[in-house]
Amino acid sequence: MANSFVGTRSYMSPERLQGTHYTVQSDIWSLGLSLVEMAIGRYPIPPPEPKELAAIFGPKYSASADHSESPSPSSKNRPSSFYLPCGDGPRLMSIFELLDYIVNEPPPSVPASVFSPEFKDLVDRCLKKNPAERADLKFLTTHEFVKRSETEDVDFAGWVCDTMGVDPSTPTKISPEG
Repeated sequence: MANSFVGTRSYMSPERLQGTHYTVQSDIWSLGLSLVEMAIGRYPIPPPEPKELAAIFGPKYSASADHSESPSPSSKNRPSSFYLPCGDGPRLMSIFELLDYIVNEPPPSVPASVFSPEFKDLVDRCLKKNPAERADLKFLTTHEFVKRSETEDVDFAGWVCDTMGVDPSTPTKISPEG
């Protein structure tokens, strides 16, 4: 088990940022953050505003169905510039703002109107602030989303193209004939 403080700080769990010893639970936090990033197409802190989610996902996204996407009560005490977009995405945060956000604000998630309840549950369980409440490896391997993914014929490349709204230049699935 690693005892050193190495890694990308923006993916470190809240407890590691506060100086506690490394555990596998810290990696599960990082996994959850990576899943959200891949799902929404950008680093998820600060979380995208409803307008940005609508631009990313188009008609699949429903702001009214995703009430959890609004800033938390504690976020409302932050300066308004904290949430101002900068160009095509959120304003860049200083490393100190980012680390403070990870430790003190609610974790990111994926929009329920776009993703399956099973995927949202998997992500949310990986991103519990308290490591004792966070999913462990045994739980993750038996999670409904993981089990279903093992048995389904998943067209990952097709999903990426569909999510990004692009037509693939080559087939995304190999036909049974070869």
